[in-house]
Parts: sequence; C-alpha cells; structure tokens
Amino acid sequence: MPFAHDTAVELRAAVALVNSAEPPETLATVADLDAFFREHGYTGRHDRTAEELAQVRALRPRLRELLLADRDTAAGLVNELLAGVPVRPRLVRHSGEDWHVHATADDAPLSTRIVVETAMAMVDVVREDEHSRLAVCADPDCQGMVLDLSRNRSRRYCSTACTNRNAQAALRARRAG
Repeated sequence: MPFAHDTAVELRAAVALVNSAEPPETLATVADLDAFFREHGYTGRHDRTAEELAQVRALRPRLRELLLADRDTAAGLVNELLAGVPVRPRLVRHSGEDWHVHATADDAPLSTRIVVETAMAMVDVVREDEHSRLAVCADPDCQGMVLDLSRNRSRRYCSTACTNRNAQAALRARRAG
C-alpha cells in the first residue's frame, strides 16, 4: 500500500463522502450519516442531527475539488483548509487500531474532523506525489471518484456497478465485431 493505514482510511472515507452526492444519493438521512460514521471508523463527537448532516453534505464539493486537484493546487487547498480550523496533531490508539494521527479534538464537530482528517491525508498524497491514485470514474456516464490503492494502479471505475456495466458493454462490442 502506498500510504500509511490511517491515510488510506481517510482517503477512502473522503472518496465515499464525495461519491455519496452521485446518483443515487446515498447520504440523504441522519441514519445514512450514522452508517457512514460507523463504516469509516470515525470516533468522537457525532450529534446525529439534521444540522450535522447538512454540514457534512456541504463538504462534498470542496473535498471533490481537493481530491482532484493537481499537486500544487492541492497543497494550497490543504493549507487553506487547515488554516481555518484548530489543528492539534497527536498520536492515538483506539478501537483495535494501532497508533495513528488525530489532528483535531474529538469533541470538534464531525464536519470539522472530516475536513482536517482529509487534509492531513492529502498531505501524504502531495508529499508522495501520488495524485494519480485519485481520478474520476472511467465510465463516461459517471462522475464518481476512484481511489486506486492497487499495486499496479489498475483501478478505473468507482464501483462494481460501473465495472460490470463497462465489462458487459465491451463484451457486447467484441461479440458484435
């Protein structure tokens, strides 16, 4: 894996959050946010309110911009995002996870923690010059994001649905040809 475990976890969560805006919407209710929180291993404050849901949903365009930015633009965006929040990096261990970095207080709003954790993950992407691991889905009818953590950088589609749809189309084209 090209990144530390916590960086990969945060990048997966950020891509999932960004992709939740793609049809069909998958972050529409507080229950959806609860599931997102659990699935991506977030800890700390979680208000479970419509306001918190709105704050998290509002992050999606900004995080998409950050994740798809070129290296120099991403560096500037990371600095801008981190300048706007209280950042206090520290090493923590919890929930069966080994030592990893938390960079803001556990009682900070969930949207703040998502911004900080995504920005910190992008620090590693920028430093390692690994922007090619983040892309838009190769399906021409999809705008979902792809995070490719494979060794051979072969992931092209954001989901199994897009992969299957394109594989079927390629098969039909080969049979027709």
